[in-house]
Amino acid sequence: MKNNSRLRYFIYLSLIIIGGCTTGKKALQKGDYDASVAKAVSRLQNSPKNSEAMEVLKTAYDLALQDHLQKIEEAKMSNNLFRWESVMYDYQKINQLADDINSCPACLTIVPKPSKYINELADSKYNAAAARYNSGLGYLRENNRQSAKKAYYEFEKTQNLQPNYKDAKAKMEDAYWAAVTRVVVQPIVVNSGRYKLSADYFQQQIDQFIGNYSRNKFVIFYGEAQATNQKIVPDQVLSLNFDDFVVGQTYIKERVEKLKRDSVVIGETREKKPIYGTVKATLSLFEKNISSSGLLDMSITDWNTKKLVRQQKFPGTYVWRDNWATYKGDDRALSKQQLAITRRREQLPPPPSALFLEFTKPIYNQLVDDISYYYNNY
Repeated sequence: MKNNSRLRYFIYLSLIIIGGCTTGKKALQKGDYDASVAKAVSRLQNSPKNSEAMEVLKTAYDLALQDHLQKIEEAKMSNNLFRWESVMYDYQKINQLADDINSCPACLTIVPKPSKYINELADSKYNAAAARYNSGLGYLRENNRQSAKKAYYEFEKTQNLQPNYKDAKAKMEDAYWAAVTRVVVQPIVVNSGRYKLSADYFQQQIDQFIGNYSRNKFVIFYGEAQATNQKIVPDQVLSLNFDDFVVGQTYIKERVEKLKRDSVVIGETREKKPIYGTVKATLSLFEKNISSSGLLDMSITDWNTKKLVRQQKFPGTYVWRDNWATYKGDDRALSKQQLAITRRREQLPPPPSALFLEFTKPIYNQLVDDISYYYNNY
């Protein structure tokens, strides 16, 4: 019986604690009036006769309404250029409280007519849009790329606050093109017909990268032919040239090993008993390395001033390897692994065009990383 009494007491205490949390009482005590109203409403939707939630709702709603109205008056009296956004925010909060209460029949017996400021909210949004629009015009008049970028975002906020506000959409377009950096990428020239196809493929990879670039909306890359056709006047020119490249440098290394193995059956007696002896062999191990490498120079030049604004060099190396072996003597002196490698034959290396392409792969990775790093926050 004693245990049952303790259990009932524990359950009762738990219900009191849970009830205090879900009725919004704790939030009210902390001064979070909006959260207190929301919790009280939620409680009354599930338990319409909960007396504590009713009491909390009445107190919390009055305090929340007074708090938001006071903040609205303070914002209106401030010198903050964007004060109407604060006003708008508080009107939205008041209207949300009203919507929550209107969705709960039990709540309407406590707050029969929750205040709602529809016209005031609309006016504050309009005034907020006007402030952002005027700010955008101010930035646009500064007539430089960074200010134009700020203007773009101000006109974008104007559109979000008040769709179709004046000519904000057209101004946002003007600001965008004033903020854009147009970069013309010159094609790589390789003065060797032998590597033309590989160089063309490398160029295609670069063209694909710049064609899909989207990390910074204010940077647009153009191929040289595209820029010519569209009569684009660039802000910058990005040039790529191989300072030097070497394809097919061949190095062959030979290592000779003298091998000997004892206790190997080399025959048998007349009585068919094994004869043990030592076998010997000379193993020649060959390793061929064909090295190809190059150094790509990237330079970015300001079109108007003709000044170099960035220069980087990217090295790339590719080594094709082959190995094989030959032997003289008794193959029983060789291990299984050694014998297996003697069965290999010298391989034909890839053609020079393929070697050229291979050493450009690490160069490409460095190049696109550097271009992204430079322009992503340009």
